[in-house]
Amino acid sequence: MSGQARLTVFAALATLLTSWSLAGLVESSGWIAQAAALLAVQAAVGAGARRVPLARSLTVAAQLLVSLLILVFMFAGRGESTGNGPLAYLVTDFGALFGQGVRDVGEFAIPAPLTEGIRLLLLAGVLLVGLLVDMLAVTLRTAAAAGLPLLALYSVAAGLATDDSGTWLSFLLAGTGYLLLLLAEGRDRLAQWGRVFGAAPRDRVSAASGYGGGAAGGRAVAPVRTGRRIGVVALGLALAVPMALPALGDGLVGGRGTGDADGSGKGGGTISAVNPLVSLQSSLNAQDNRVVLKYRTDSTQVADQYVRILALDEFNGVKWEASGRPLSDVPARMPNPPGLGEQVRAGASEVRTTFSAADTYVQRYLPMPYPATGVDIGGKWRFEPAGRTLVGDQLGKDKFQNVQGAQYTVRSMLLRPTVRQLQSAPAPGDAIRADYTKLPDNLPPVVADTARKVTQGSKDDYTRAVKLQDFFAVSGGFRYNTRTASGTGPQAVARFLEDKEGFCIHFAFSMAAMSRSLGIPARVAVGFTPGERQSDGTWNVSMRDAHAWPELYFEGVGWTRFEPTPRSGISIPDYSQAQTPSSRPSAPAPLPSASASEPNAAPSKADDCPPELKKLGECGAPASAQAAGPGAGGPSVLAVLGWVAGGVALLGLPLLPMLWRTRVRGRRLASGSVLSAWRELGDAAWDVGIAPDESLSPRGAAARIVELGRLEPDATDAVRRVAGAVERALYAPAGADAAYPELAQDVLLARAGLLAGVSRAARLRARLVPRSAARVVWAASARWSAASAAAAARLSAARLRLPLRPRD
Repeated sequence: MSGQARLTVFAALATLLTSWSLAGLVESSGWIAQAAALLAVQAAVGAGARRVPLARSLTVAAQLLVSLLILVFMFAGRGESTGNGPLAYLVTDFGALFGQGVRDVGEFAIPAPLTEGIRLLLLAGVLLVGLLVDMLAVTLRTAAAAGLPLLALYSVAAGLATDDSGTWLSFLLAGTGYLLLLLAEGRDRLAQWGRVFGAAPRDRVSAASGYGGGAAGGRAVAPVRTGRRIGVVALGLALAVPMALPALGDGLVGGRGTGDADGSGKGGGTISAVNPLVSLQSSLNAQDNRVVLKYRTDSTQVADQYVRILALDEFNGVKWEASGRPLSDVPARMPNPPGLGEQVRAGASEVRTTFSAADTYVQRYLPMPYPATGVDIGGKWRFEPAGRTLVGDQLGKDKFQNVQGAQYTVRSMLLRPTVRQLQSAPAPGDAIRADYTKLPDNLPPVVADTARKVTQGSKDDYTRAVKLQDFFAVSGGFRYNTRTASGTGPQAVARFLEDKEGFCIHFAFSMAAMSRSLGIPARVAVGFTPGERQSDGTWNVSMRDAHAWPELYFEGVGWTRFEPTPRSGISIPDYSQAQTPSSRPSAPAPLPSASASEPNAAPSKADDCPPELKKLGECGAPASAQAAGPGAGGPSVLAVLGWVAGGVALLGLPLLPMLWRTRVRGRRLASGSVLSAWRELGDAAWDVGIAPDESLSPRGAAARIVELGRLEPDATDAVRRVAGAVERALYAPAGADAAYPELAQDVLLARAGLLAGVSRAARLRARLVPRSAARVVWAASARWSAASAAAAARLSAARLRLPLRPRD
């Protein structure tokens, strides 16, 4: 293989190894095999263009064009465009799928499902980086600069990843790929200057020198081998040193954590701002509606007991988020909720709820009913008084306490405010009004104008809040749709008011913003609806029970839940139905249990139900809950055979060089040809580190093998006999008897002597990864060169045969 071809292969390999860091961003890694195939095609196009040769710009253009065409034909027809004809099938649909991929990235949380749009983005990104790496390393001959696009690819993946468990492997693969690329370029540059010579003792020489000597002394090391060792040591230090350093808390490395750097939980700390919009929408659209919480409660009004995670109290003009607030130790009994008066508290009752979180649910904020008065839970947690939230403390570097698999009990108050108490609530204090009525200066005027128009004629804040709720839920013509683009910024509220379509985030954010424009303190709570009751009295909360709702502040009552989302199964608080007790189209009762439904032989209406409604459970039982047919619970025979074949292929892949050498050795020795046996002996010496030297005579090559291999007398005699047979075959007169029955035995005896003269590791390498397997690559390169030359000759002949156009 030529130096340029080797550099092309390692450039593609470096891109592929670095792209592994993207594997954690999606649920399936099947796209990596496609990326490897596409990178191979892209590299082959570049190698062919440089072989012609084409200009550098034309080489890059050819690679870009072929890569784009492959992607277009791979994903043609998978988009949702409205065009007709081949152009729409190939181009318009491709653009629509690309746009859908961008929307999917914004909708789904990491790890995201591998939709067609996301697959297109991943493959296109890897191919773009591969093109840049190939251009810099091979076309422009600056392999060091090729590290920049590789670093960009790795940085994007590392910045988006949420799980740090595999970052060391991603870094190792990316670093190894880059070092291999630099090594390939270094070998190519050294090869242009000829052989590498060194002052080697006679005992050992470098593979590059081709000379050997006596029985004592060290071994000269080629500069390429020195660079390889330096790279391995540097990569090992980069992985090992961070593990030995102490964890850092705040600042550039730790970011805004909770608690002190040592994770002790003393000294306050702040709660970091979060944006749950993307994760909430991905939960509502999740294909796998897994249960994340189970609980049992003694509450008599479970429909009103939402499981709350945290409150978003700051609208900064871009998004709603939780403002940074000081944390404290978790008290044995939490203080009274802010704004709760004695009259409302006297009519409340305390309920007890026992939760069990799933092992797959990783959440740093503790889900619990509002307002909680006490929590019994193990682990290290901190308390944020303003939002009455428990947040996991820092346990170490990049590690925090979370709710995964936790068992805990929450005591909370079941508040029953009356309409009269809410209507007669006095004005909130200056501090509450200042913190919870702030709006960005660039909020579109239509938000406040719509709020004033909807609440026109109302005499108190409670009546205004109910009218806002009914505007979204009943009279405003809004539709619930979880596939609506989320959107950010103040313009998102204006677009929602115009389009009148969205999911709970849109309804909660918009009602909170409009309430603030009317001077009513408001924030947005994120959590779960009560879930689904089971036959044993427990309740299951699943991913699609994720929800957001506005909380409005009334002095004497505190933070009060309202429900503007027109979604089936949502419970409207009794105190907010005073003016419209029966106008809501969806019943406040919880959804019926799947176990309570009886099988029906008639066709189900779920057959004609849109996918969005199926996800919400509004067309009968979801597909996962339907009775499966016989054998549906296990994999098919073809799937089992496919997995077995894949496992065998994966295990057998490292053995391919050894199997190839065994087959070649048997064929050479079985042929009886002296020259084939001599080549086998040379390859056996090459496998143990004695590089072939075609300039030596058979006798000189035999002496070199004996000396460098430190062969025993029996093996030495075998090598000399084979060399003598080669001389007779080459130089004996015609008709001379050159029979040699012991030819195969002598070659095998010499090979055994060569293997016995090296260490165990070298012997293992000679058998499993023989150096002489490079002949396969050389043969492929020679065939490629011959095919290219033949194609060029045919092209030249075709040009000569073209008739000349006569001149006028």
